[in-house]
Amino acid sequence: MLYKNLARLLRLQIQQGGLGPGERLPSIRQLAASHQVSAATAVQACLQLEREGLAEARPRIGYFVRVAGQGLISTVPPPRAPALISNPALLDLLLVDDNATILPLHAARPAPSLLPDATIAAALSRSLRRHREQSLGYAPPQGYAPLRRQIAQRYASMGVTVDADEIIVTAGAMEAITMALRVLTRPGDIVLVETPTYQGILQTVATLGLQVLELPRLRDGGLDLVLLESLLAKQAVRAAVMVPNFSNPLGLSLDDDTKQALLACCAHHGTVLVEDDIYGDLAWDDSRPPPLRRWNDGGAVITCTSFSKTLSPGLRVGWMLGGAWTGELLRAKYFSTVGNAALPQLAISDYLARHDLERHLRKLRRALAGNASHMRAAIDRHWPAGTRMGEPRGGLSLWIQLPAGSDAAVFSRAALAQGVGVMPGHVFSGNGDYRDHVRLSCGLPFDQSIDAALRRLGVIAASLF
Repeated sequence: MLYKNLARLLRLQIQQGGLGPGERLPSIRQLAASHQVSAATAVQACLQLEREGLAEARPRIGYFVRVAGQGLISTVPPPRAPALISNPALLDLLLVDDNATILPLHAARPAPSLLPDATIAAALSRSLRRHREQSLGYAPPQGYAPLRRQIAQRYASMGVTVDADEIIVTAGAMEAITMALRVLTRPGDIVLVETPTYQGILQTVATLGLQVLELPRLRDGGLDLVLLESLLAKQAVRAAVMVPNFSNPLGLSLDDDTKQALLACCAHHGTVLVEDDIYGDLAWDDSRPPPLRRWNDGGAVITCTSFSKTLSPGLRVGWMLGGAWTGELLRAKYFSTVGNAALPQLAISDYLARHDLERHLRKLRRALAGNASHMRAAIDRHWPAGTRMGEPRGGLSLWIQLPAGSDAAVFSRAALAQGVGVMPGHVFSGNGDYRDHVRLSCGLPFDQSIDAALRRLGVIAASLF
């Protein structure tokens, strides 16, 4: 195997003195480039040297030749139970959806005007008219079979082999993630999450009585693979919940090499990946990045996603690719909700059969890219010096760092008082980090009202900080 050949070459270098005790090995990227292998192969080679006691991982730095008699010197933050959201002001923010006086820049969802609402409504009416008894009865626990076949066909168009029999329809992506964690873990188990990450994932982990280990996403959206290996080596991590494509709130994706290295590292340590791919279809340049499942047959990955960000949030039609856990997940689904409402599934299936989903997605992606571009320009104009923004490539979020000394929770409360919803950064961390960050949604069409709201937010930031 390629990784064994690379490990042999590195072993010879160490044994012949080309790499001395305490000396740093070439980085994963350097090894991959110089030996013309993937990052996953380079990681596996370093893992092999670590198993042999020849190398050690130092988080955020790299792999080093191990000094004889010296134990691992890497430090790993202890797992912790993330706190449940209890702040009344934050709960108010999460529940303002019915308040028409609040501009919902805190909500990562597309505006109704960007979705095919009229076409979906027609599909609902048609499904109810033509399949009244089926629409109003119980749906099969696994979901409407024609819809599952359509989902499998869409994966095939991405070059991903999926059997319709492993697809389980759920009430959105979060039900899928929750089901996966319930099947994979028991209270007290450790779950790895990226940070920052969607607060709903953290709340699910807390509700299930699990502990969380946080793996920071890098500024470019990548992962510190050495830190990942160190975290998984130090304790038993049953599952890892990751958002490889256009993560919320960063809007950035892992490259293919990093995805494969993530898979290899988790498989080596027996950690099951729970992939949240809900934003995978929202690449602003139309280049749909592959899900992790492309490099795995379902033995190490459970993919969770939905139509909520692309077709209709209200229908709550999501799904999961159960892979090796399909049977256990289906039992969990049956004893939890029996099944989902039939009518939304029939309507989505009707829409997919009659309309070009890709054409709609291209239009939606262009709109989101335009919204984000206009919002970033407005923030540059209106917000105080010291404000920093990431460079998202897709999804629905803008991740913004306020000037030094800022308190995003205070900023968010002041914004809400001015009629603008803003999500404070600390909710995206199980440890309450990112207290000087906020997330804004780019799901609303940019117009004068959005520009005026961003101007008001700039005034608030300047007055507070």
